[in-house]
Amino acid sequence: MQRGAMSGAGGMMGMMRMMMGQDGMGMMAGHVEGRLAFLKTELKITDAQLPLWNAVADAIRANVKSMSEMMSGGIMGGSQTATLPERLALREKMMTEHLEGLRRLKTAVDPLYAALSPEQKKAADELVMGPMGMGMMM
Repeated sequence: MQRGAMSGAGGMMGMMRMMMGQDGMGMMAGHVEGRLAFLKTELKITDAQLPLWNAVADAIRANVKSMSEMMSGGIMGGSQTATLPERLALREKMMTEHLEGLRRLKTAVDPLYAALSPEQKKAADELVMGPMGMGMMM
């Protein structure tokens, strides 16, 4: 897959939004390793950068797992019949998890980004951030 095709779809978040259709997080979780392999290749991660990359990949996996567990735990299905206060509580829980995931990802990305060459940084900026300023998979 070419870099332009990936960023044109809104980066990783664009792919995430596209896949959240029918199977949502389950479909996303099933493809996370392929997306990670794509990013690692496109960013041309070196052996020296590998430990920093692995921390980013682990953060992404943890975020996908967390969101998948939240979705499979019935949080979305039950919201259809939930009362307004229950729906607001569910929304709050989801937003809290998104924020925690973003923080987990940022903590891992910052050292990797600092270790990237200017060319790698340019590729990361194009591949990882979508037009809405959303981050990688959470």
